Amino acid sequence: MTTERVYIGCGAGFAGDRPDAGRTVAQELAGKPGPRFMIYETLAERTLALAQLRRMKGEPGYLPRLDTFLRPVLEICLRHGIRIIGNFGAADPQGACRRIADLCGELGLPLPRLVHVCGDDVMAGPARPALDQGRRQNDGPVNYDLVAANAYIGASSIVEALEMGADIVVTGRVADPSLTLGPLVHSWGWGWQDWDLLAAGTLCGHILECAAQVSGGYFADPGRKEVPDLARIGFPLAEVAADGSFVVTKPVGTGGCVTPRTVREQILYEIDDPAGYITPDVVLDLTAVQVAQAGPDRVRVSGARGRPRPGMLRAMACYRGGWLGEAEISYAGPNALPRGRLAAQVLGDRLRDLDIAENRIDLIGVNAVAGDAVADAGAIPEVRLRLAVASDRPDLAQTALDEVESLYLCGPAGGGGVRRSLVERLNSEPILIPRDLVTTSAIAYAEVADA
Repeated sequence: MTTERVYIGCGAGFAGDRPDAGRTVAQELAGKPGPRFMIYETLAERTLALAQLRRMKGEPGYLPRLDTFLRPVLEICLRHGIRIIGNFGAADPQGACRRIADLCGELGLPLPRLVHVCGDDVMAGPARPALDQGRRQNDGPVNYDLVAANAYIGASSIVEALEMGADIVVTGRVADPSLTLGPLVHSWGWGWQDWDLLAAGTLCGHILECAAQVSGGYFADPGRKEVPDLARIGFPLAEVAADGSFVVTKPVGTGGCVTPRTVREQILYEIDDPAGYITPDVVLDLTAVQVAQAGPDRVRVSGARGRPRPGMLRAMACYRGGWLGEAEISYAGPNALPRGRLAAQVLGDRLRDLDIAENRIDLIGVNAVAGDAVADAGAIPEVRLRLAVASDRPDLAQTALDEVESLYLCGPAGGGGVRRSLVERLNSEPILIPRDLVTTSAIAYAEVADA
């Protein structure tokens, strides 16, 4: 290798992220030498389960905002050789490739080399008995209405796709850090038993995967942790050396900040055991990681250590869980809290006549999060009553929501702003399955199109 650095930027940290921030990352990468990549991490468990539901209804199973994320960056990335890896394929990576091809046509761009990764869907095939066995071990019935079951697969098929020459790699459920580890293994030629290097790449991916969280988003706390120009926050980039050390930064001229404090917070985000963060590729040990300022909005990270990958893969099973209803009404002005409490009492009395499996009544701003922590009723200028109900019967849940609207004339004075929502509920459950029951592969879009 003649390159000194591999450059990786993040264009999204969740399905609802800002699409415009990816453009500034792509523009920054365009001026860098050597291998450059953009990652898009857009999948949560519920996001993927909802995608599976859409696909079951005959709708596209990829991320609905796929176009929104890619439109700002496609021309820049294809012109400058910046390769894109994203899990926006969700429940339908092949369909996402087809949509990206159409989008390029609409934008007057040449067809890129598109490759999608498959194998994470384990609802059927040899992994299904292991799913059912895992559910038994979790004390759950096997005859549950399964909607989706996806294993968190690793970086190997991303590497395979890049070695096939992919300009854009589309995945479904891969482990979040694997989106970054894949291009690093491909670029530096790291081996699959180079545990410390795999750990370093995994740590880099973990820092990048939540996008703006490492550049000041979710970090800001006025008067305690100030973040400049949060409205124009820049998404992160990493400059990675062959030994696995890297610098985290952000595009020049963007808002936010990259400091040792923001990086440390992100390193510890969602970490249970700092000495044993388990991924499909490696077990990451964070206890010797060093973080140091390396310039304005530049932080150097080193010291990750790794141990062999686990023999089991985590799979997330999502199944139908009935219906979830929410309804709200506001009370404002003098004596708002007592009126809100009276409304809650009336609503509770009415709900006792309904066979609702689960229900909860909160006064937002008073007890919805911290319990009954507010003592001075006169200090509360407004409250919003919220009802949440769960039921296997949508008609019964709707009847409960209607009781909130009836408070307009059958409750305390001054109620207003009723909102109601009823959606199908999805339950999720992690299950471990043997690694050898999951087979992944990379498939070129042209092969699919010609089939």
